[in-house]
Amino acid sequence: MIYLARHGQTAYNVEGRFQGWGDVPLDSTGRRQAEQLASAVLKLAPEVLVSSDIARAVETATIVAEATGLELQIDARFAETETGDWTDLSFEEVAAADPEGFASFVRLDAGWRFPGGESFAQQSRRVHEGLADWRTRCAGRLVVVVCHGNVIRLVQREAGVEMAERPDNGTLVAL
Repeated sequence: MIYLARHGQTAYNVEGRFQGWGDVPLDSTGRRQAEQLASAVLKLAPEVLVSSDIARAVETATIVAEATGLELQIDARFAETETGDWTDLSFEEVAAADPEGFASFVRLDAGWRFPGGESFAQQSRRVHEGLADWRTRCAGRLVVVVCHGNVIRLVQREAGVEMAERPDNGTLVAL
């Protein structure tokens, strides 16, 4: 079984900014969320811990690894969407400058692509390749993957679960 966990909060989450592949660190609330996530993960007794290669996910997963004693394995396939030219911009700025593009982002339109970044279809392919790989490698073992909001939303949509918004930071979701 695989669980997906969203990284702890960053200043960009609070400010409503696009982080994409940017290495924005956890804030103090995010570190507390990571500690709470670690307690929840510890109760599951997983055998494998995987993280996106982006700093906020790695920082969260490192806190989980310290609590569980698991070796952290990095897999870039679980990275957030590459937001390209929108990286570091606020949601408000982008919604004002490109309302149609922002609406496509909110809907997770598969064929839409971030200017200078990737499409949700591209991200979904790499995430599902990663999930299939870890399911094969770890058949019968419990795996926790620390990742990002859009990763979780895309996986849940493919499973028939529509989410209006990203899951909260530090959330643990069973697949």
